[in-house]
Amino acid sequence: MRKYIVLVIIAGVLLVDLKIALAQKEKKPLYTAALGIAPFTFRKSFPNGVAATLDTIKSMGFTEIEGGGGKDMSPEEYKKLCDERGLKIPSVGIGYEQLVKDPQGIADKAKIFGAKYIMCAWIPHPKDSFKFENAKQGVADFNAVGKILKDNGLTLCYHAHGYEFVPYQKGTLLDYIFENTNPEYVSFEMDVMWIQFGGGDPAGLLKKYGNRWKLMHLKDMRKGIQKNLTGLTSPENDVPLGTGELDIPGILKQAKKVGIAHYFIEDESSHVITQVPQSIAYLKSLKE
Repeated sequence: MRKYIVLVIIAGVLLVDLKIALAQKEKKPLYTAALGIAPFTFRKSFPNGVAATLDTIKSMGFTEIEGGGGKDMSPEEYKKLCDERGLKIPSVGIGYEQLVKDPQGIADKAKIFGAKYIMCAWIPHPKDSFKFENAKQGVADFNAVGKILKDNGLTLCYHAHGYEFVPYQKGTLLDYIFENTNPEYVSFEMDVMWIQFGGGDPAGLLKKYGNRWKLMHLKDMRKGIQKNLTGLTSPENDVPLGTGELDIPGILKQAKKVGIAHYFIEDESSHVITQVPQSIAYLKSLKE
C-alpha cells in the first residue's frame, strides 16, 4: 500500500512537471520584431571594409540597419550593398548641425536608402550643462525641420540621450521637449540605456508618452556604475542584453503596447563580436 501511495505521488509530481514544461513551451516569444543593428556598434570595422562588415552583420541574423556605415561611398552604392545582403534601412541617423543646415538634402538622401525615419541623437550644449535655452532651441529647430521632413514623407525622431533629465518646473527638460514639439512633425527614439543612465524609467516613459516613441535602441548597462546627466560613460559599460541592470522584458512588453516600429541593438563596447550574439540569443529566449 505504501509503495502504491509513493508511486501515485511520483506520478502526480511528474504530471505537474509535464504540465509546467508544456505551458512554458506554448508561451509565445516576447521579441517578434525584425532584428536591427545600430551601425555605431561596428564603427571600428566599417573603415576597414564596408562590404565585409555588412557580411558580418548579415551572418549574425540582422535584417535591418539604422543608417549608413559607408561614409566614403555614395548612398546608391551603400544601398546596393545592403540590398545584396537583405538589409533594409528603415531609419537614418543625422547630426544636429547637418540636419538644421540642409533638411531637404537629408530627406533626398534618406529616400535613396528607402528610409522612413530620420534620427537625431544630440542637441548641442556645453559639456555637462544642458539648460532650458538648449532645449528651447532644439524644440524650435525640430519643429521646423520636422515639417520639412514630413512634407517629404519622413518622420523626425529625437533620440533622447539622458542629459535631458535636468529638473524643469514639475518635470524635466525631456518633458518640456515632448510637450513643446509638434506631434505631427516630431517623434522620438528611446535608447533604453541612456534613459536609465540619466535617471529615467524606460518602461514608465514608454507608457507616459505612448506612440510618440517610434524607434528603440536596445542595450544594457553594467550594474552598479555611477550615473549622471552627461549622456556619456565608458563604452565598456555596455554589456550583453539581460546581464546588466535594465529590465529588458518589462521594457519590451511596454514597447509592444505603444507600437515601437523598429528596434536596433547597439553595443559600444570593444567586445561586439561576442556580446552582440549573446544579446540576440537573449532576445530570442524571452517569452511573453
